[in-house]
Amino acid sequence: MPRRGYHGAMNAPFATFVVAALLVTLAPGPDTFLVVSNTLAGGTRRGLITVFGIVAGGAFYVALFGLGVAPLLARSEAAFHAVKIAGAAYLAFLGACALRRAFRPRGGGSASSEPGRFPGSGAFGQGLLTNALNPKVAVFYLAFLPQFMRPGESMAAKAALLIGIHYAMGLVWLSLVVLMVSQLGAWLSRGPVRRGLDGVVGAAMLGFGVRMAFTSR
Repeated sequence: MPRRGYHGAMNAPFATFVVAALLVTLAPGPDTFLVVSNTLAGGTRRGLITVFGIVAGGAFYVALFGLGVAPLLARSEAAFHAVKIAGAAYLAFLGACALRRAFRPRGGGSASSEPGRFPGSGAFGQGLLTNALNPKVAVFYLAFLPQFMRPGESMAAKAALLIGIHYAMGLVWLSLVVLMVSQLGAWLSRGPVRRGLDGVVGAAMLGFGVRMAFTSR
């Protein structure tokens, strides 16, 4: 009986974390809109490369916790503000690019290409930066993860495990988003539909950028 009770105590917080992480993963955010935008622009390959970039953001946050940088980002107003402004500007840039595609005449070249850049590496970098330049992610983990740790546990090791689980969910969900968008490719590629989606994505990314710029810890 004591042994079963111990495992129950272990599993209850873990199950709570899994449910909470799943809800956060499914909630539409900059990552989801970026994946939709890049899949529309360059097909399944570009969409999946974007997903891999986003998942690489998980390794970035594991490194922040392992090196003890994440608490500094949460405590330092100047560091938080600097990363926040950079992230807001980057989201606004991505939103402006999507809006430009929405109003650009079709047939003016491949939408999947970026001037002077290799499309795949660009998609990966976009996914990574949408995570790395969002200080709210680090602050969220700092506020959220300690609830699921026991006294004496290594913060870095447990953070690596829980963040890894969270981003594994993201990998599965965002890959499904890519496949769903790709399956609807013929219909979504129609001029009016494509422009409308680019407009929605662009407006959403700009909105996320503005919200990030004016948000506080």
